[in-house]
Amino acid sequence: MKTTDILVIGSGIAGCAAALELSSDPSRQVILITREPDPHESNSNYAQGGIIYRGPDDSADLLVRDILEAGAGASLPEIANILAQEGPRRLEKLLMTEAGVPFDRHPHGELAFGQEAAHSRRRILHVGDSTGRSIVAHLLEAVRRRPNIELLTNATAVDLITYPHHSRNPLDTYRSIACYGAYVFDRNGRAVHRTLAKATVLATGGLGRIYRYTTNPPGARGDGLAMAHRAGARIINAEYIQFHPTALAVPGAEGFLISEAVRGEGGILLTPDGQPFMQKYDPHWKDLAPRDVVARAIHSEMEAQGYSHVLLDIASHMPAERLRARFPTIYATCWKVGIDITREPIPVVPAAHYSCGGVAVDEWGQTNILNLYAVGEVACNGLHGANRLASTSLLEGLVFGARAAERILQQIDHLSHPEPDAIPPWDESNLIHDSDPALIQGDMQTIQNIMWHYVGLIRSGDRLSRAIRELRHLQNEIETFYRKTKLSDGLIGLRNAVETALLVAQAARHNRQSRGCHYRTDSVNGGDRLL
Repeated sequence: MKTTDILVIGSGIAGCAAALELSSDPSRQVILITREPDPHESNSNYAQGGIIYRGPDDSADLLVRDILEAGAGASLPEIANILAQEGPRRLEKLLMTEAGVPFDRHPHGELAFGQEAAHSRRRILHVGDSTGRSIVAHLLEAVRRRPNIELLTNATAVDLITYPHHSRNPLDTYRSIACYGAYVFDRNGRAVHRTLAKATVLATGGLGRIYRYTTNPPGARGDGLAMAHRAGARIINAEYIQFHPTALAVPGAEGFLISEAVRGEGGILLTPDGQPFMQKYDPHWKDLAPRDVVARAIHSEMEAQGYSHVLLDIASHMPAERLRARFPTIYATCWKVGIDITREPIPVVPAAHYSCGGVAVDEWGQTNILNLYAVGEVACNGLHGANRLASTSLLEGLVFGARAAERILQQIDHLSHPEPDAIPPWDESNLIHDSDPALIQGDMQTIQNIMWHYVGLIRSGDRLSRAIRELRHLQNEIETFYRKTKLSDGLIGLRNAVETALLVAQAARHNRQSRGCHYRTDSVNGGDRLL
């Protein structure tokens, strides 16, 4: 059993930002855990395009306007304003000064700003086309320099420890739900340990792996969302799953993200016979239309014409030397699979990319469960609404990870640990089976296929009802299997994935209005959200 002041679950930009701000008080002990053997592995690590700063002809008001327009009327203006006002200051403090992230600059030293879809100004800072990788690497270096942060890898959170659920005292039934840490599975020792904390920060990232095609890494299974839901947290906007329009469609590299910045630098989408088509779907923005518009446009072209993919042409719009310098990772990855992006277009398809909904939180990351905070993609504070504006996610993780830490430090003197004996240890005495990777993989593929075909880019009441029936049956089977089987990381992820998939499908069926990245062929007019 471990005891700490604050437990942070997740080592992406939101988790690292929270841990660094929390550890600024040297008297506070922080444990930062990740299920990955390598703490660099996270959704943040794969963010190519960049992070919002403030361009030379930019303003907070202009950024707020762009966020609200992309959010399709469902973004909270006050949250967008917090991001726009605080973003530059927090980026300078945490990323430039403390972490020393080497953002790209022009020859004379000025910051180089990129532009992405639905942004009215060039305001995106980048490190080539591997911005997330550089940010995470430098943040983790800063984390390791803090003596009061303990970084634990191969540590999978199983469930949040909450009163009254895990209390041995029957009188705690009458108390409000409060979080005191988590049960954590040590993947190396194959044992579950209690990690008790006065406050807990969920920063577990996204859920793209519940879909057959996704840009997300294997760990994006919806772990944090499912854990929070089982504990009693409120989940909102789960239907708003953003599909990235351009994932590489080549065997051996499926799901590799072709950054929106490629279109920001002049890239044009073409049919396989070389015809541009985005002007039919958005005459104003064309190839720089919001992601949901572009993704559905590609889907429509593929479905109507029987295409297996469309093409993204940047070779005709950027000199080869500049292209290789601006997008070195994309260039190298495509080259490995036989595509020279300086000479030929890139075959692309849409793929599940980002969850705009999540655990409901306030402007400080506080959930409806006492002592439990959520930041980054697992959380929903209202910023993204029905459709995330490009490159807001890294900045959101940074800003609201830091804000959650500030609020925790303000309150922690009034918080306490539970008595260790009051929290029962994990009991595996009646488990008779070892987890079977083949069964786990088969069930995961079933979830992914259901979600892709029935809860994907284009939805209907019939598809969603069928998805829910099949997922409920599968959840019952998985839960029975879980109750008899010794834990593994794969089994934990499977249990979380089916619960997360159900949350998304049920929210999508409940919302009969097409808005943003939630599109239904049988949508209704007006405000009726009931089925």
